[in-house]
Amino acid sequence: MTMKALRASLLRFDPTTTQAQFEEDGLLVIGPDSRGRQVVQAAGSYSALKDMYAQVPVEHLPGRILAPGFIDMHVHYPQTDIIGAPAAGLLPWLENYTFPAESRFADPAHASAVAEFFLDELARNGVTTALTFATSHPASVDAFFEAAQRRSLRMISGKVLQDRHSPDGVRDDTEQSLLDTESLIRRWHNVDRLGYAITPRFAPTSTDAQLHGAGELAKAHGDTWIHTHVSENKDEVKWVRELFPKARSYLDVYLGFNLMRERAVYAHCIHFDDDDRCLMRDTGAVTAVSPTSNLFLGSGFFDFEGADRIGYRYGLASDVGGGTSFSPFATMMAAYYAGREGQTKPGVSIPPSQLWWHHTAGAARALGLAGGVGNLQPGCEADFLVLNPAATPLLARKTKLADSLEELLFAMIVLGDDRLVERTVISQAMA
Repeated sequence: MTMKALRASLLRFDPTTTQAQFEEDGLLVIGPDSRGRQVVQAAGSYSALKDMYAQVPVEHLPGRILAPGFIDMHVHYPQTDIIGAPAAGLLPWLENYTFPAESRFADPAHASAVAEFFLDELARNGVTTALTFATSHPASVDAFFEAAQRRSLRMISGKVLQDRHSPDGVRDDTEQSLLDTESLIRRWHNVDRLGYAITPRFAPTSTDAQLHGAGELAKAHGDTWIHTHVSENKDEVKWVRELFPKARSYLDVYLGFNLMRERAVYAHCIHFDDDDRCLMRDTGAVTAVSPTSNLFLGSGFFDFEGADRIGYRYGLASDVGGGTSFSPFATMMAAYYAGREGQTKPGVSIPPSQLWWHHTAGAARALGLAGGVGNLQPGCEADFLVLNPAATPLLARKTKLADSLEELLFAMIVLGDDRLVERTVISQAMA
C-alpha cells in the first residue's frame, strides 16, 4: 500500500517538551515503516509539505482537526457494567458491585462479549491505547487480548492477583496465580501491539508470598508493566497500615516487594507525602490520575502541584467503572476541577493544552511509549482522531469564537463528548 495524506488542522506536541503545536492548515502523511506498519511519515503545514508529497493522494477534511489518539492510563474493562453504581465509598463499592461483577469473568464467552463492547466504547470516545485491569481469571486476559489483537490495537493488560481478603469467585490461589501470570506473559507480551502488566489488585488483597512472587516476575520480565492501586481512600490507607505495620507508608509496601521501577503504574496516589512523591520520582514509577473516579467515590484530590514540585510523572485515566465516563473530555474536565480545588496550593489552573498532553503524549511518556503513540510526529504509529469542532450547535458556536489554541482546546474539553470524535483511526499492518 502506498502512502496517503490527510489535510486538516493538525494538533501534535513537541517531542522534547510539553508544548502543543497547531497548524490551521496542516498535512499528515501516513505510510509503512520497515515492519510494514502505518506510521507518521511527515506532519506540518500544508504549504511546507505539499510539494514534497505532491504524488501522495490527499483526503481534504475542511473544518476538522487531526489529533493524537487518547491514552487511558488506568481502566477496568470488567467493570464496564457497573459504571455509575452507587456506594458509600471505595471498600463498600468493591464488596457490593465490583467483586460480584468480576466473578462472571471466569466464563470466556462473557469476558469476550464485554471486551468487545469495551473496545467499541474506547474507539467511540477516541481512546486508542489503554492500560486496563482484567480479573483474576486467565480467561479474562485471553478474551481481552484476543479482541484487541483482532483490531490491531496497542493495549496493555494483565491477570489480577488477589489471594486474600476477597470473596469466592475472584480470590485466586497464590502459587497458581503466579504460574498463570508467567504463562500469560509468555503468550501475550510483545505480541503484535500488546503488552503485559503484572497486576496485584492492591496490597490488602495479596499475601506477602503473592507480592513477593509478583516482584520476582517483574524482575525476570523487565519490559513488562506493573499495574496496581495505592493511597486512593483513607479507610484503605488505614487498613494497609494495620496489615503492613513495618512499612513507612502504603507506597513503601510495594517498594519492599520490588514492585517500583520504570513502567510501574500506580493508580490514584492521593494520600501521599513528599517522601512518597520522591520515591515515585527516584524509582521511575508513575501515577495514573483518575479524577472522575476520585470525585465519584469521595476519595480525594490528586495533588498536581505536589507532583510537579517533586518532579515525577503522571497521566490521566478514566478508571471506569469507578470513573463515571469513558470520555477523555470528561476526564480532562474533572482534572481541571481537581487542579483548581484540591491542591496544597489552591487555585492551580492547568492549561488546556497540558490537560490534553497528559492524556496523549504525556501519558505515552509515563508508560514508556514516547515516540510510539500519543503524538503525531514522524515515526509515531498512526493512531489518530478526526475531530469535528462543530459537532454540536454549541460546540460550533463556541469554537468559532476561540481566539487562541488554549481557548479552542478548552472549549472542546468543556463541551465535547463522543460526538466530537468523528473518526478513530488505528495503525494497521500493511500488506
